[in-house]
Amino acid sequence: MRLHTLTEFATGHRFLEGLRWHDGALWASDFFAETVLRFGPDGTAATVAEVPGAPSGLGFLPDGTVLVVSQADATVQRIDPAGTLSTYADFSALAGGPGNDMLVAPDGHAYVGNFGFAVGTEEPKPTALAHIDPQGTVHRVDGEVLFPNGMALTPDGRLLLAETFLHRITAYDRGPDGNLSSPRVWAQLPEAFMPDGIALDADGGVWFGNALTTGDGAGFYRVVDGGELTDKVPVTGAQAVACAFGGEDLGTLYMSCNATTLEEFVRGQSKGAIATASVGRTGAPT
Repeated sequence: MRLHTLTEFATGHRFLEGLRWHDGALWASDFFAETVLRFGPDGTAATVAEVPGAPSGLGFLPDGTVLVVSQADATVQRIDPAGTLSTYADFSALAGGPGNDMLVAPDGHAYVGNFGFAVGTEEPKPTALAHIDPQGTVHRVDGEVLFPNGMALTPDGRLLLAETFLHRITAYDRGPDGNLSSPRVWAQLPEAFMPDGIALDADGGVWFGNALTTGDGAGFYRVVDGGELTDKVPVTGAQAVACAFGGEDLGTLYMSCNATTLEEFVRGQSKGAIATASVGRTGAPT
């Protein structure tokens, strides 16, 4: 397995998730600070909006409108240029727990996951993905998923989904109407791997954060169709959570690393940072 070294980019945050590269800048949600952040080239963060329900997945509509998942009420909020929130869609009827990550496709269709249960106090149980069409109407994606997390779109139109507690990446066919169908295992990982946020590279590999551990397995890994692990960016003393390609020619992998345990996470305690690595690959264009 090829190993890469990370470099510190930004510190002083709490629990960073939902990394996205948009319009020349890195964006992220800070769960516990309840803020959506945009980072400058030097790692300095500016607050774009405050989300009292705790922000999670981020995305951008074709016209540039910023969308963010509000965890507590399982809604997608629209952020206007002044940072004011308004409800874009309510998917709470499909959610078995707090809202989680989101992918917004270039055609305006959005896909949103949810925890499905109360982390730390309930046993894992299945839930459903929400598909939000460009009119803001919510549809249930057929089938059950277990802790749906990071998502990515392949150039040939498939949607890849990290199912954290099933230790796998699942692939869906995506129709012209945005509907998802024919789920199948794209990469089954060993039980020590809990994929969280994911990023697709231009060579078809998926980079994922191995969440819920700060041990020797902590880090960001690259997996290819079929399950072979090819690369690792080790992380020390923190959980590897989310990642995104960005920078010039999408040649930099940005990674959120949160120093917390499950017990501390439930109490809202965490120290969040972002690191970068040059991994010899570029991100797949969206």
